[in-house]
Amino acid sequence: VALGLYFPRKEYLENVYIDQPAGTPLLHIHALRDSREEVARFHLCQNLIVPRARPQENNWFQIREETGLLYLSKSLDREDFNMLSVGNWMPLSKVMLYVFLSSHPFQEKECDSATRTTVFLSLINATAPACSSLTARQLCFTEMDLSFHIKENKPPGTFHQLRLPSVHHLCQNLSISYKLLAAEGVPFRYNENTTSVRVTQRLDREERERYELIAKCTVREGFREMQVEVPFLVNVLDEDDSPPFLPNGTDTADAVVEFNRKEGTVLSTLTVYDADTTPIYPLESSRKKYTGTIITDDPWISETFRVEHIFDEIHFSPNGSQVRGTRHEY
Repeated sequence: VALGLYFPRKEYLENVYIDQPAGTPLLHIHALRDSREEVARFHLCQNLIVPRARPQENNWFQIREETGLLYLSKSLDREDFNMLSVGNWMPLSKVMLYVFLSSHPFQEKECDSATRTTVFLSLINATAPACSSLTARQLCFTEMDLSFHIKENKPPGTFHQLRLPSVHHLCQNLSISYKLLAAEGVPFRYNENTTSVRVTQRLDREERERYELIAKCTVREGFREMQVEVPFLVNVLDEDDSPPFLPNGTDTADAVVEFNRKEGTVLSTLTVYDADTTPIYPLESSRKKYTGTIITDDPWISETFRVEHIFDEIHFSPNGSQVRGTRHEY
């Protein structure tokens, strides 16, 4: 059975400093469900991917199976840093981890499963900076864009936590609060206590393909207050769930042929709209999706006439928001 669980982000990013204590939480990974019964379980597969070197056994990072919290299970000392940065003289070295999803107790063979997300860890050749030296942007958000992909027609669920676990752990004397600024009626809810964001209902890509919100963060330290805002984007992923439609409701066109028509003369046209999908590349796969047929028993007609199929991307505007689709012309 294909796993229905999926990650709303393709990748995550976090910094790891030398001598951060074991148990330090690093980041929170979320999964969304395909059906209500599913329970997400998170797993790390053994090795750390080190650029330009052999994979290393992962002795430093663990993930909580039920919650998706990635944390340090062993402090990264200078010797570890030198080994993982493989003679890299730069003050920063990137390693990669794959996190896998499963809806049942994990089996090692699932390390080859397609349902995975990549965690990029920047190993920094220095101890963690003092909280007072960090900017509001560093205290509130990672360097990655807040951009998510949510499949249409799927159950509601939590897909992000705004608070950075590492900063929350490190800078407990700072007050860091968030708000999610959005137009009335958008299907997302922010929980102030957990700083988590959830999608509250099933989405429909044919109604709306993209939501643009703003995440606002306020940092208070004594009497000092700093604020920072970043875009928070949700793209709705398509499921092929809407049939094509014909602008005037008819799926056949009659052609009247007069004598002495030149080769290449267009005798009749038929237009079909598909709000569900946009042209796919290679184009042949879009072409195969629908076919135009001349209905006849006469072999001469089949040899003398042909149906040509051209298509292009168009925009529909349900509820005033632009949704991509395809126009097929025969």
